[in-house]
Amino acid sequence: MTLPKVNIRTATLYDLPVLLNFEQEIIKAERPFDVTIKEGPVSYYDIGEMIQDSKAHVVVAESEDKVVASGYAIPKRARHYLDHEFYAYLGFMYTDEDFRGMGINALIVEELKNWSNTNGFKEIRLTVYNENLPAIKAYEKVGFKKHIIEMRLE
Repeated sequence: MTLPKVNIRTATLYDLPVLLNFEQEIIKAERPFDVTIKEGPVSYYDIGEMIQDSKAHVVVAESEDKVVASGYAIPKRARHYLDHEFYAYLGFMYTDEDFRGMGINALIVEELKNWSNTNGFKEIRLTVYNENLPAIKAYEKVGFKKHIIEMRLE
């Protein structure tokens, strides 16, 4: 598919209704990978707070004045034994179904990588479910490498 004309910009509170819907779509997509997610409505993020946080970078992709994708970068404190004190953590990656496979996620990641580098983060991380092969493939395509697998015991 050909990449439509896309504008990557900082999210605003005006975008909140669309972003809250994106969050629910992310949760719906991730439930099959994680039996520990509570039933019923849940929320992963306080998106409104993140948008207003000067230390966070929440972005959206627009195509023809429609928000079609999102993502964020936030600082996280690294574990004390690592060679960096903080790292940029990427999350809230979502692309509207009608716009998938067009490289929009790569544009979002590129913007978040640039922001992270500009803000002095030498390490950039994200998490993805091990069975979420399409997401893993998309992240590997933009340079991420598998690093650690978290395991659980019921």
